[in-house]
Amino acid sequence: MRGSGFKRVVLGVAASLLLPLGVAVTGSGTATAAFDPSGFDFWVDSPVMGPIKSRIFRAADGNTNRVVYALDGQRAGENLSGWEIDTNVAQVLTSWNINVVMPVGGMSSFYADWNAPSSFFGVPGGAGSSAQTGSGVTEVLSAGPGKSYRYDWETFLSNQLRWALRDRLGFNPNRNGIFGLSMGGSGALTLAAYHPDQFSYAGSFSGYLNISAPSMRELIRVAMIDAGGYNVDSMAPPWGPQWLHMDPFVFAPTLIANNTRLWIAAGSGTPMQQDLDIPLGAAADRLIRGGPLETLALANTRAFQAQMNFLGAQNVVWSFPPAGLHAWTNWQDEAYRMIPDMSANIG
Repeated sequence: MRGSGFKRVVLGVAASLLLPLGVAVTGSGTATAAFDPSGFDFWVDSPVMGPIKSRIFRAADGNTNRVVYALDGQRAGENLSGWEIDTNVAQVLTSWNINVVMPVGGMSSFYADWNAPSSFFGVPGGAGSSAQTGSGVTEVLSAGPGKSYRYDWETFLSNQLRWALRDRLGFNPNRNGIFGLSMGGSGALTLAAYHPDQFSYAGSFSGYLNISAPSMRELIRVAMIDAGGYNVDSMAPPWGPQWLHMDPFVFAPTLIANNTRLWIAAGSGTPMQQDLDIPLGAAADRLIRGGPLETLALANTRAFQAQMNFLGAQNVVWSFPPAGLHAWTNWQDEAYRMIPDMSANIG
């Protein structure tokens, strides 16, 4: 598994097979569930979405001033965040005396306020079986989050959850941090741009930060179908105000004007050593899925970097490690790199 020839072959096959299919915006690696008993469930009602669970991890020193939100990727599950399942980032953050908020759920939502519940051809979600088949094409009419109701994630995170954390736990509602991977990276920048009093810091790992670029909407369309059977047209009409509201390339001037401290990262699309030091089949699967996905994320992130540089941004740390797939190995290590900078810019 260490030979460079094998890596090149697998990555080449991945690029040739997956990129033409538009499998490009999924945000989850292979997971082995790992419940962390140091966290606790925190339920808050959304007037639109109903009860929403977050997982809370308290700062080691007991402070309530330093708060960070960690957003999941496109295949976000309904029980635990991928950050809890696949990484130890919560424990590292709490050791830095930072309180961690992990919202749970929001598959394919981009943590946005949607235009309507997800549906296809005028048929409401839930008309089919609620079983999760693993194939989004068979789930387009199935029940699920955001199908019988409209996703309202930006409002929930910036309003209902924010004030419930203050009122019930005493958490500081201002100068918080927020970061996420893939879909969650895009969502983190959106929330920071439009809610600068709440978020003084935002991090994007492998985010899709130029979603109005040619073909990106259709790539997102295919990825949303694959990740739970969701319809991008229910999220926002093409290139209207609601769509542009979610595009970091478009709202880059707002991030600069707010002087939001940013950490923007993407891997190279080549594997880290820990991606190879696993059984052959698992390593091949990670390479085939994660290489092309990260290559697209890197292209989007570089376009965002060019836009920010053109605008004269001085509020960004850029991180482009020489290796990194669209996988939790990459995102966990990137979080480690980010934490000291984030710690100095929240609270």
